Amino acid sequence: MKLPPVDYEAPETVNEAVELLAEHLDEASVLAGGQSLIPLLALRLAHPAVLIDINGVAGLSGVSVTDGWVAVGAMTREYAAEESGIVADAVPLLAAALPLIGHEAIRSRGTIGGSLAHADPAAELPAVARALDVEFVVRSKSGERVIKAADWFEGYLTTSRRPDELLVEVRFPAARPGTGISFQEVARRHGDFAVVALAASLTLSDGAISDARLAFAGISDVPVRATGAEDLLVGERPSGELFDEAARLATEDIDPPADLHGSSDYRKKVATALVRRGLRAAADNAGERQ
Repeated sequence: MKLPPVDYEAPETVNEAVELLAEHLDEASVLAGGQSLIPLLALRLAHPAVLIDINGVAGLSGVSVTDGWVAVGAMTREYAAEESGIVADAVPLLAAALPLIGHEAIRSRGTIGGSLAHADPAAELPAVARALDVEFVVRSKSGERVIKAADWFEGYLTTSRRPDELLVEVRFPAARPGTGISFQEVARRHGDFAVVALAASLTLSDGAISDARLAFAGISDVPVRATGAEDLLVGERPSGELFDEAARLATEDIDPPADLHGSSDYRKKVATALVRRGLRAAADNAGERQ
């Protein structure tokens, strides 16, 4: 299908971009990689009056480390992050999730900021962001503010970014020594959105779990943290019995949606299996990284 008529702006600086957002507000859509927005336009599911293309904006891509945080520019291509040695060493959970996003052609255009701003609850990056408590840096004419991941995701394809704000950077906490990770998902085929996915991270200190993070994709309209299971794990030594109980606790209150790819009960069973599998893999990975 052809795209609908739309005005087009191509700012070259962040200031120009936020000026345009302040002018057009809800009538504008930001074009980053376009892997989600362009199909929505073609299907007439998005109807912006103005398309603000930020591909030419300087300074919005790149990966750097500062004070225990890995800063990823919003326009950093997913494939560039996938190939980054900094990401592999300091944010291994992100590194594990990136190869599961679509296919190489998609990741060569898709951006870290674009995926997180789109906020599809079945996508991989929102689950990673929620698990790691990342920080979102947004900018407007009035200045800059930082939004915690717990406050970023508000509903299906909805974030707390205001219409006059531009996402400029995502900050991931660097993994501590002894941290093991696992990203598990069940999809109809490689490259599809997950039916259910789990981002898991465990940090071991003297053989015991000192930090645990579990976040689901595909079970709600936002990525979901399994905080009860996390609390159960902290202070304990990894074991099959512990992970079985964590899986039960993580999924006992969830009510996943049903669609043509699976019933609610099926998704709940998959989620339970992924917690067991993910925790075992993360614990093994943590032992290797100590």
